[in-house]
Amino acid sequence: MAESTSFEHTTATLDGDGIATVTITNAKALNIVNSAVIKDVTAAIEELAARDDVRVLVLRGTGDRAFIGGADIGEMVTLNRRTAAEFITGLKAMCDAVRDFPAPVIARLAGYTLGGGLEVAAACDLRISGSDAHFGMPEVAVGIPSVIHAALLPRLVGNGRAAWLTLTGDQIDAATALAWGLVHEVCDPSELDVAVARNAKRLAGLGPAALRQQKRLLRSWEDQPVDEAVAASIPEFAAAFDTGEPQRFMSEFLNRKHSR
Repeated sequence: MAESTSFEHTTATLDGDGIATVTITNAKALNIVNSAVIKDVTAAIEELAARDDVRVLVLRGTGDRAFIGGADIGEMVTLNRRTAAEFITGLKAMCDAVRDFPAPVIARLAGYTLGGGLEVAAACDLRISGSDAHFGMPEVAVGIPSVIHAALLPRLVGNGRAAWLTLTGDQIDAATALAWGLVHEVCDPSELDVAVARNAKRLAGLGPAALRQQKRLLRSWEDQPVDEAVAASIPEFAAAFDTGEPQRFMSEFLNRKHSR
């Protein structure tokens, strides 16, 4: 039975398979994030992060015009040095909540994913896009640099492409985003929900402890030299056998093999 929690700018649901969905709501036509939206999205994600029964999280905007069309320029134009630091710290906390979520996070990327929206998408583990989607980092065009989780872009697309996105402010289409490795899958817009659901269900069907271990390892590998990462993964492998998941999934695999 599905559960649902609503904030002013966010709706969070959790179905019987352990698939959670956080939807940005009441944030203008392009799901623009201001301080209030950021606060609600962060709170919804943090609430779900505390639950052991969440196997995968889908993050999306309302409608198909945008995932997140960027941060609210109407609010940013009023900022000074102090309030600008507060605003961007709030957006960083939202991206951190996504990136540090214990289970895999899938971004449903419809329409425009721009600026702060691309930073949020970069913080997700998997990015699935409609073929009509567009991506960009237009901050320099309004007098500010791309910051916080834009720092993930060189790892995702390489230094040269990250430089192009952040220095020119140009947008790229979905086909280019796929070729660059920015998104993992592109589908017809009419099939986007099907593709997201298919991937979410596939992840939800795997061992939740193993998935959480794998995500934790992926994060740690970003900061560790290779030799340290290899050594640290050995006790993680051994600890997996305390969960019972290897025994169950391996037995099922062998049973299927022997029944053929």
